[in-house]
Amino acid sequence: MKITLKDGSVKEYGQAMSVIDIAKDISEGLARVACAGELNGEVVDLRTVIEDDCSLNILTFDSDEGKKAFRHTASHILAQAVKRIYPETKLAIGPSIDNGFYYDMEKDTPFTQDDLEKIEKEMKKIVKENLEITCFTKPREEAIAFMKERNEPYKVELIEDLPEDSVISFYQQGEFVDLCAGPHLMTTKPVKAFKLTSIAGAYWRGDEHNQMLTRIYGTAFTKKSELTDYLTMIEEAKKRDHRKLGKELGLFMMREEGPGFPFFLPKGMVLKNTLLDYWRDIHTKAGYVEISTPIMLSRHLWETSGHWDHYKENMYTTVIDDEDFAIKPMNCPGGVLVYQSEPRSYRDLPLRMGELGLVHRHEKSGQLHGLMRVRCFTQDDAHIFMTPDQIKDEIKGVAELIDQVYSLFGFKYHVELSTRPEDSMGSDEDWELATDSLRAALEDLGLDYVVNEGDGAFYGPKIDFHLEDSLGRTWQCGTIQLDFQLPLRFDLHYVGADGEKHRPIMIHRVAFGSIERFIGILIEHFAGAFPTWLAPVQVEVIPISDKHLEYGQKVLDALKDAGIRAEIDTRAEKMGYKIREAQLQKIPYMLVVGGKEEEMNAVSVRSRFEGDEGQKSLDAFITDIKKEIDTKENRPIEKEEK
Repeated sequence: MKITLKDGSVKEYGQAMSVIDIAKDISEGLARVACAGELNGEVVDLRTVIEDDCSLNILTFDSDEGKKAFRHTASHILAQAVKRIYPETKLAIGPSIDNGFYYDMEKDTPFTQDDLEKIEKEMKKIVKENLEITCFTKPREEAIAFMKERNEPYKVELIEDLPEDSVISFYQQGEFVDLCAGPHLMTTKPVKAFKLTSIAGAYWRGDEHNQMLTRIYGTAFTKKSELTDYLTMIEEAKKRDHRKLGKELGLFMMREEGPGFPFFLPKGMVLKNTLLDYWRDIHTKAGYVEISTPIMLSRHLWETSGHWDHYKENMYTTVIDDEDFAIKPMNCPGGVLVYQSEPRSYRDLPLRMGELGLVHRHEKSGQLHGLMRVRCFTQDDAHIFMTPDQIKDEIKGVAELIDQVYSLFGFKYHVELSTRPEDSMGSDEDWELATDSLRAALEDLGLDYVVNEGDGAFYGPKIDFHLEDSLGRTWQCGTIQLDFQLPLRFDLHYVGADGEKHRPIMIHRVAFGSIERFIGILIEHFAGAFPTWLAPVQVEVIPISDKHLEYGQKVLDALKDAGIRAEIDTRAEKMGYKIREAQLQKIPYMLVVGGKEEEMNAVSVRSRFEGDEGQKSLDAFITDIKKEIDTKENRPIEKEEK
């Protein structure tokens, strides 16, 4: 048989070979770091035996799927350690996740942080034992009996949900056996750099009516240095937590009277409105018109759009005049009604309609997280109605606008193209046209992208933008979705050059995504130290003493007259204390004013960027900061004062 490797080379074998044996034949070094295999595009276990011609890629920790297999093995080591120390524990599930793994368990007395230390010590013993990991299978009924004997009711339930003719796979390492589809490493030995990071509650199968389990989170790497770097990043992320900084900087708050419904405080509103002003500016320049649609609309609209059947459990509903209404979970049906409000010609297209619409979605209480996961948020939607021949240019225009936004804030990003899912609506021709248009636009722009086969929306393919923040974390924010279905469902038309009616094509797109979530990301990205143009307070005026308050007020008035957001600290405190307080509030500039400054109509400038910047005339400072604000410059922090 012929095995075609990733680099195009071909290996020939006269007998069946396992993936790990082929890895050994290529290189003993490769076999040592192998985590899984990719056989004809499908991820498989290293123990998988190959009998026919195929393409094969040996996956290491450097690949996403390799990391998953490595960390999945770490989750089994965690479960084995728990069962050794606390044999009465019942095991649920233990998958790998982004940046780590977890295991859900039931224990009569909940786990504590002290327990994690004991478990980690036992995990190290298991790694040191270098236990061989083997795989075996059983018919469904035997598998159920096997798990009942081991007193694992959650495993029994999982198996019982499988078809009767299923063959159930198990993995074993030493005395520990777990129901699992794999893949896994060959032994426990490679998992040397790991850390159990936290404990949380989790309902069995995510259903709040089920048993509450304990979820132990952890992460694992191949090298201790990588683990150290990751843990350092996590500590930095804690310092940047937008919930902590949002409170300290007076930006927003959450209250038990409105779980998942954020309250924006005065400084937070300045930040939010500055972002919205920027949004309006770039959209006006890009040829968008702004609309606003009602926050609540009748049931028949949501039935027509398909949301009533597919999204009702996430919608807030009420009854008005004996008719069902729903608070909108998204803006698109309202935008469609605006399009319908008057006859349209091909000369009107493309029609770009933007909306900063407040939407509500019911999220489970356990999923709420600061501004990142809320129940109401402002979506920076836009809906573009166009002819088929305008698709590519419009997509390029949206992609360029999203790039402009992310570049302004210093975000790197990567792009994913998601294609037709199995439960899609529409013709093959429509899907082919839409997907080819998205691909052509990305290629014209020179944007590298990854294809997510089958991950598009049911109404059309999409492009997703995943931005990377200053800590290397990724967030999915911007999206471009092509939709042939809503124009069909609402019977939208335009009159073409031929005088006949034609169906428009619709783009759904967001740049920020959720304004609230984007603010949360910005808080953590900048650690609360926003660029001057975005800072709620741009300048703090600090009089040296009470006798300089009058000049300080004059400086403040001049700043405000110039459109600069400024405050004055009139408290009877020492100057050093006032400066430190301004620094803690992440204010970009502090202007110290005393007798010398008053004589010269000047200010002594201290900044977040360079510390002491010396004395400047008041007019010169205003000119400089206005230029920085107008150009939306993001000055690097060269010296952070202590």
